[in-house]
Amino acid sequence: MGRNYFGTDGIRGKTNAGVMTAAVAMKVGQAAGTRFLRGKHRHRVVIGKDTRLSGYMIENALVAGFTSVGMDVVLTGPLPTPAIAMLTRELRADVGVMISASHNPYEDNGIKLFGPDGFKLSDEDELAIEAMLGQDLALAPAAEIGRARRIEDARGRYIHAVKGSLPDDVRLDGLKIVVDCANGAAYQVAPSAMWELGAEVIAVGVQPNGVNINDKCGSTHLALIKETVVASGADIGIALDGDADRLIVVDEKGQTVDGDQIMALIGTQLAARGALRGGGVVATVMSNLGLERFLAGQGLTLERTKVGDRHVLEKMKADGFNLGGEQSGHMILLDHGTTGDGTVAALQVLAALVQSGKKASELLHLFDPVPQLLKNVRFAGGKPLDNDRVKAVIAEAEAALIGKGRLVIRPSGTEPVIRVMAEGDDGKQVEQVVDAICDAVKEAADA
Repeated sequence: MGRNYFGTDGIRGKTNAGVMTAAVAMKVGQAAGTRFLRGKHRHRVVIGKDTRLSGYMIENALVAGFTSVGMDVVLTGPLPTPAIAMLTRELRADVGVMISASHNPYEDNGIKLFGPDGFKLSDEDELAIEAMLGQDLALAPAAEIGRARRIEDARGRYIHAVKGSLPDDVRLDGLKIVVDCANGAAYQVAPSAMWELGAEVIAVGVQPNGVNINDKCGSTHLALIKETVVASGADIGIALDGDADRLIVVDEKGQTVDGDQIMALIGTQLAARGALRGGGVVATVMSNLGLERFLAGQGLTLERTKVGDRHVLEKMKADGFNLGGEQSGHMILLDHGTTGDGTVAALQVLAALVQSGKKASELLHLFDPVPQLLKNVRFAGGKPLDNDRVKAVIAEAEAALIGKGRLVIRPSGTEPVIRVMAEGDDGKQVEQVVDAICDAVKEAADA
């Protein structure tokens, strides 16, 4: 069955268009509610959101949908995605919903669904819900319509939980930290958690107005935090995205520390304490070869998956790993949560900084990334990767990179684009390989 609504991370799109309308959101509430009406107990859904203007519309539509099929609703207001996953479990809810389009601009929004275990839904559940979106579903009798209530202590519960990811004797006294919350879901909780642990916090991206989420701030726009870190003489910068499941770090010199370096640090810290499970780290095919080589030098493995934190999590659960993530900054620490959590990951980095006594620039650059280049080729139609000439050029590139690098070629799951990525010890060779493949794909697409 094809997917018309669910993508790699829930449902996402432009608001008031396509799949992201109030009508669709209400139907999603009815379908997801129906799917999780299991057993004789009073059923419950937890709904959170980020700070987008459209969150009010989507939230109300979801409430109407869930209550109409007999499910009670608990509303949290703006909170990070991992907080909703946590509260779904803590409140013994049957399903959790996060209204967010993550790092996308405010015009977009999305619906992420969690099962009662706090993990994102399985393919089976998503396909079942998608099938129900085109059906007339049974509504609850008048006396069994659900109720909605807002809980006022949700932020405090989450702050307590993320602080609990550190030992009780770890304090952040003496650290000056810049925290960029992207005018998003963590604008209150992330600075508060770090302040409560003793840090001096300079918070930016904490004045959401509904339309400025991820706007020239946050983990995908680092100019603001780099400038603030250097100008303020801060020890480190923590940049989150709109729903705070992603983390990028900036050292005291204003240099970027991506997800690969963060995984290297947390992985070796856990391994040193005998707390790293699975014998290594799970990441995607996009993680740098330098990370793989560094971990191998530490006696650890790097297990790769397809792009997407969902695939990383599936591998972690299947093979017993407790650390995984993406170069883009998703960090999953299964000892402390069921999904990516930028704030929890940030606290592990900050604790290591305090305990080491080193500067961030010394601690956080554990390996030299090999040259890596990614280019996108847009095409009008067809399947250019099936072209014989394209296949031949790819084969030549793979042969040239044996023992010296890697090649990753994949079609986008959301648009007519072929993504071509190569990395290797010779930056010039990497560029030549990528350009040759892109040229061949363009020729095949134009033929």
